[in-house]
Amino acid sequence: MVKSNVRNMNLTSVDDLFETDVSREDKQREKVLDIPLSEINDFPNHPFKVKADEAMLEMADSVKQYGILVPALVRPKADGGYEMVSGHRRKKASELAGKETMPCIVRELNDDESVVAMVDSNLQRESILPSEKALAYKMKLEAMKRQAGRPGKENVSQVGTQKRSDQLLAEQCGDSRNQVQRFIRLTELIPPILEMVDEKQIAFNPAVEISYLTEKEQTELLETMKLEENTPSLSQAQRLKKFSQEGRLNADVIYSILTEEKPNQKQKFNIQKERIDRFFPKNFTDKQKEDLIIQLLESWYKKRQREQER
Repeated sequence: MVKSNVRNMNLTSVDDLFETDVSREDKQREKVLDIPLSEINDFPNHPFKVKADEAMLEMADSVKQYGILVPALVRPKADGGYEMVSGHRRKKASELAGKETMPCIVRELNDDESVVAMVDSNLQRESILPSEKALAYKMKLEAMKRQAGRPGKENVSQVGTQKRSDQLLAEQCGDSRNQVQRFIRLTELIPPILEMVDEKQIAFNPAVEISYLTEKEQTELLETMKLEENTPSLSQAQRLKKFSQEGRLNADVIYSILTEEKPNQKQKFNIQKERIDRFFPKNFTDKQKEDLIIQLLESWYKKRQREQER
């Protein structure tokens, strides 16, 4: 019986007996490790775009000269390797610089903690596209709502009162709660229209109103915008939304609203392309044709003025 009790006892190992507080703290302290780039996977549905643009090429040159100065943040994956939480641009720059490893902080994070950390680190960037902010806000808000059901999480303020997750998100990111919700509305846009918002072809406020249209209605609107080379004003977008909510929006209504003359719209002078294309080289763009026509008209106008002054 005594032998059985001895076997069931949790005996402290010799290493644990002589382990100091300093060594125990050192084990718990996060360390920076050089991790092979091939072992680091991107964050699932990462909302921030990593482009090989001029800024990225400059970052790659910096990495070649000085290396990565700020370690990335990764979390270990259950099936091996790591998942990037913060540092996607640094990883891309390292790849372009021909590096095989990059310095990373390895941290144990659950899914929701990873989302919050990923969004917070990227929202600090100077330039963020509307689509990036929209998707990031949505991902973080959903994570915060899941965390809100757990005791001791960020949905409880210091005085113990409950706060809405979107209000907490607004306080953390510096936008109003209404503006946070408006950004999240952009995630309801079909990808081509959301891209037009990023490229500033459609203003933010009309885009929010358009987001209430169904996918089919948005597709019909996109086709009309391309055909007419026109985008809706805020008041037009609000009317499109109203017709949609009433179940009366169709291709004809979209065309009628989009082609009406706006109060501040200047009258256009149109010339059929077939009448002037033969005067230009085939590789001329529409902008080049327009510029040349203006130059010729200016020359003609100045010549007329000189003749009248004689």
